Amino acid sequence: MRDDRVEAKREAEALDEPAREARELTERLGLAPYPVRYWVVDHDQMNELIAYGGFQRRYPHWRWGMNYERQAKLDRHGLGKAFEIVNNDDPAHAFLQESNAAADQKAVITHVEAHADFFANNEWFGLYADRGEGGPNAAARLERNADRIASIAKRADVDRDEVERLVDAVSALEDTIDQHSPVDAARSVEEPGVAADEDADGDPLAAIEGRIDDLDLSEEVRRDVFDDEWLEARGEGVEPEEPRPDVLAFLRDHGKRYDPESGKAVDREPWETTVVDAIREEAYYFAGQKQTKVMNEGWATYWESVMMGGEGFAGPDEFLTYADHMSRVLGSPGLNPYKLGFELWTHVERRAARRDVTDKLLRVEGVTPENFHSRVDLDEVAGLLEPHPAIAGAGPATLDALADLAAAGDPRVDGETVDRALSARGGDPNADPDPDDEDAPDIERYPWKLLTREGLSERHYVLSRPEHRGALRNVSREALTEQARYLFDVDRYETVADAIADVDRAAGWDRMFEVRESHNDVTFIDAFLTDEFVREGNYFTYEYSRAAEEYRVASVDAGDVRKKLLLRFTNFGKPTVVVLDGNFRNRGELLLGHRYNGVALDRERATATLERAFELWGRPVNLATIRAEYDEGDARRAKRRGEEPEGTEVGVRYQYDGGEVTEHDLDAPIEDRIAADGVDYDTKPDDWLA
Repeated sequence: MRDDRVEAKREAEALDEPAREARELTERLGLAPYPVRYWVVDHDQMNELIAYGGFQRRYPHWRWGMNYERQAKLDRHGLGKAFEIVNNDDPAHAFLQESNAAADQKAVITHVEAHADFFANNEWFGLYADRGEGGPNAAARLERNADRIASIAKRADVDRDEVERLVDAVSALEDTIDQHSPVDAARSVEEPGVAADEDADGDPLAAIEGRIDDLDLSEEVRRDVFDDEWLEARGEGVEPEEPRPDVLAFLRDHGKRYDPESGKAVDREPWETTVVDAIREEAYYFAGQKQTKVMNEGWATYWESVMMGGEGFAGPDEFLTYADHMSRVLGSPGLNPYKLGFELWTHVERRAARRDVTDKLLRVEGVTPENFHSRVDLDEVAGLLEPHPAIAGAGPATLDALADLAAAGDPRVDGETVDRALSARGGDPNADPDPDDEDAPDIERYPWKLLTREGLSERHYVLSRPEHRGALRNVSREALTEQARYLFDVDRYETVADAIADVDRAAGWDRMFEVRESHNDVTFIDAFLTDEFVREGNYFTYEYSRAAEEYRVASVDAGDVRKKLLLRFTNFGKPTVVVLDGNFRNRGELLLGHRYNGVALDRERATATLERAFELWGRPVNLATIRAEYDEGDARRAKRRGEEPEGTEVGVRYQYDGGEVTEHDLDAPIEDRIAADGVDYDTKPDDWLA
């Protein structure tokens, strides 16, 4: 009979050494990850973790079961096997599937170590993680939220269905936060909004509005007599001077609950505010992952490839398995964050390394941007950039040469490890190590132990890799001229060899580490998706043609490709909605504004979201947006001519008051507030149907 606990323990023990060595290699490469705790789990446990977003416990809700069923079906049919899942925490927790092959477990461990480095050093993760001495402490925080909401649902005075309803409403709006600020930045009050039935001595705005409603005044009298200035003079007001991006915080601070018995908004119960706070906090925790999906997965994939392939962390009998699975990951169809991220990070590395080399070569006597390609022998440069043979082939066979370099004080060599390796061999580099010497480094399996970061950066130098040796030939005269403008007449070199001797082999990695600290996916793509990257990667945009009634390739221009990708990643790829007014039309109504960027809202989803917002506001909710309308006659005529019809942009306001969603014309001043100037995500050329 199979004992699952014994099997899992045996598998975990077998991974102790790979995890330990992967951490040492990660740090030697210059990464600084959080500590990682590894757990070995079975298929069912892995599916549960995926359903729960990477954690072992979450608050009770039906969607976790839905997530589990979906993942279990994918797993059963071989369509979505998860090799690992890791969460952003200090320490990070990584869960490995026990059925993984040895090569997969090693790949997962190296991948996880790079993720842990990204978690610890990226500023966007820091918006949640920088919370005092305790750090992110995410597992404990989410577990505490789970306990709180579970205990609320069990209370005799609370209807469990009401808890589910509230969780549904908050979850539907969980991305309407200010992802660019810390979790606690947007809160304006410590307690929920003021009660509508407070006595007049406190003179709260909500009580005043309730009494005005009771007067049943016409809209004209209401506007003329009880205008904004009058109301603000008598109450705190909930009209933000600037649009508020954290919709959830605004609803938490000023929202109420609609009471169907009285037909009015009433104060929330304290437990309701607890639920809102818990789910909003978790939304901020997951925001860092959503904002850096391409960067984070690309970063982990890059360093995994360096360690598994470049440093032989995958043994000879494991490499084919690793390579096969890596090719499947990078070859997955659609917008693949692993592939896009890996290629962009390599592009960042290559650009920085190339700039460092051209900077040195432009300082060689007689070399100018105009004669660079004719005066500089790029084949000679390629040869000079090759790593030192002892560095490239570090291991037992080069131990003698490495010892000579170490004796000369070469910073690329770890002299202490070389000495211990020689000592274990009795001073003879060609002898076998003493099997009883526990201090002997295992340089047969882990030859990287003989090198420092300087040595590893030379060993993996991007411009000496076969696929990038033509990078210097592709640099344009214009780029060289621009670079030469910032060169001062110092540090001149007599020969190309002298210039190359000063090249910093770590320039590419150093630039990657700088970018890793401060960027998110939007800024990363905006900064580094260049003409060269688009051309070499064969990227293009596609659009739907109303005339042809099909999708067609629209553009291969880098600017167009960048625009389309930015649209996919800005605000998690979802519409940006902000609070415009918490006292719209002096009725205590909420007015949300869709930041229109040329892409219209999906009406069905927008109205469903309005209904959820109503549950958190307790009073009528409005959503201002803009859409393109097409005249049927114009569309038919354009189709006959093989042209695209011209739509007319129209402002519209949706309103939900607890009954049905109604549609209204949008006032021009509000339309002006939500329209984005100079933003156009349409990449269709004028003659694309010709």
